[in-house]
Amino acid sequence: MKHSGRDDDGGVVVSHPEQHRGRWRPRLDRPALVALLFGLAGVGYRLILTLYTVPVSNSDEATFGLAALHIAQGRERPVFLYGQHYMGMLESYLAAPLVAVAGPSWPALRLPMLALYAVFLYLIHRLTRRLCAPWFAAFVVGLLALGPERVVRDQLTVVGGRPEVKPAVLLMLLITVGLAAGTVHRRRLAIALFGLLVGLAAWSDWLILPYLAVAGLALLWAVRRELLGWSGLLLVAGFVVGAAPMIYDNLRAPPGADSLSVFRAVSTKAGPLPPWSERIRGGLLEGVPLAHGLCPVDGCGRWQQWFGLLYPVLLVVAAVLAVVAYRRAAGASRGERARPVVQLALVAGAALTLLSYVRTPLAATSPLDNARYLSVLQLSLPAVLWPLWVAAVACWRGTVGALGRLTGALATAVLAALTATTLVITVLFATTGVRASRTEERQARELAGALRANGPHEVYGDYWTCNRLIFNADETVVCGVLDGDLSPGRNRYLPYWRQVGRAERPGYVVEVDSPMERRLRRLLADRPDAAPVREVGGYRVYHPDTPVRPWR
Repeated sequence: MKHSGRDDDGGVVVSHPEQHRGRWRPRLDRPALVALLFGLAGVGYRLILTLYTVPVSNSDEATFGLAALHIAQGRERPVFLYGQHYMGMLESYLAAPLVAVAGPSWPALRLPMLALYAVFLYLIHRLTRRLCAPWFAAFVVGLLALGPERVVRDQLTVVGGRPEVKPAVLLMLLITVGLAAGTVHRRRLAIALFGLLVGLAAWSDWLILPYLAVAGLALLWAVRRELLGWSGLLLVAGFVVGAAPMIYDNLRAPPGADSLSVFRAVSTKAGPLPPWSERIRGGLLEGVPLAHGLCPVDGCGRWQQWFGLLYPVLLVVAAVLAVVAYRRAAGASRGERARPVVQLALVAGAALTLLSYVRTPLAATSPLDNARYLSVLQLSLPAVLWPLWVAAVACWRGTVGALGRLTGALATAVLAALTATTLVITVLFATTGVRASRTEERQARELAGALRANGPHEVYGDYWTCNRLIFNADETVVCGVLDGDLSPGRNRYLPYWRQVGRAERPGYVVEVDSPMERRLRRLLADRPDAAPVREVGGYRVYHPDTPVRPWR
């Protein structure tokens, strides 16, 4: 005997009896099965990249890795990133147990991020089915399973915030839909969880604040009466628990050293504000395509910038469709009306994120390096692409007139172009970019191995060398950061700088023919110890008899 029914996502679930246990075991419907296969392919692809340390590691990520090592050893309990007093360290705490077992290892550091990506795929599939349609949810998962370098770098590397805050927002929105539909039985517990997720996300990365704001408004719409009682207190309590590390640290911080003051100081260092036209151009034509995986990491060609031009149009159309759907559902249940409300929240979150990005000079002056700040736009992909899907389906079903068929054909072409472009850029990265990343990673390990075996163990280097070197060497080599003119640089963890400063005979690790090497050779002049000790992995190691510290 076979039973079938409709799940709360609108998809069909077919069940078969488990005779020897007397229980029913659900079977996935076709869209869910396709989504599962897409998701497994995306996770498997990223697992391979993780095991091979692709994309290449860097010193920013190494700082999180060193913090995870310190947490695992019980030496530190950092609240914020070393030297950056506004980005939370949740990723380091997630990685600490693996680092404690495996030691300093890039795969061990990144595996929690891979797990968060899998959770992100699952949650966005669930939310898209609830809001839109099962086959569209499968399409969204398939698109997100693809991974050019810019996309997988934001998903897999431990550089703060983005891998964990996206699942948090999706779960918040699912809670909101469930509360509105009445399918959540432990309502107060769900509301407390909502507050906890808001607190954790706010501690992790402030870039997610626009989405937290719109998710909060959606919750207020769904359960505004309940929030006047115990549920409201539990919401606040959950937020306080989630944000407790940030709150406690800021209460103890001296004046000017709190997170907001530090963040403002960093924001004002970007220089003069370019014209709006330049910032919008950098944000839309470079940032949006890069964040959605339509361009290689070194920039977008003109043929790849089309999605950036189309993106604000899609936001407007999606917002209009959500408002129309809400008005049409005026007499329906709150659960039905929650769908357009959450869709509108996703549109508003994307618009606010994009607006906050183009307000900064970085959108114009360095769009390639800072497109990572738009990676959270993936949260809004279901809402942004939904109008195209609706038009395409209506065209192929023949339920519209000539204008509707033309519109549907264009929508189909856009979806096909989006998929094909992302697939091409993914294949290019997998066939060419991976090889380059592996070469650089091997050179970094060779450098750490050579210094670990033969010294020197206290060295100076540039920012992008130091912390990665320390992590690769399991802190047996300690590095102090210098700028290109051999003046003190950005030393995130000051104990390393102090240890190298106390060394009687520190070494110098410089890239071959870099400004730092040329400056060092000028200072060494004709000294007999001016020759490098060795050359390894694109670096030269100098070990003069007396230290060169021009800043003293």
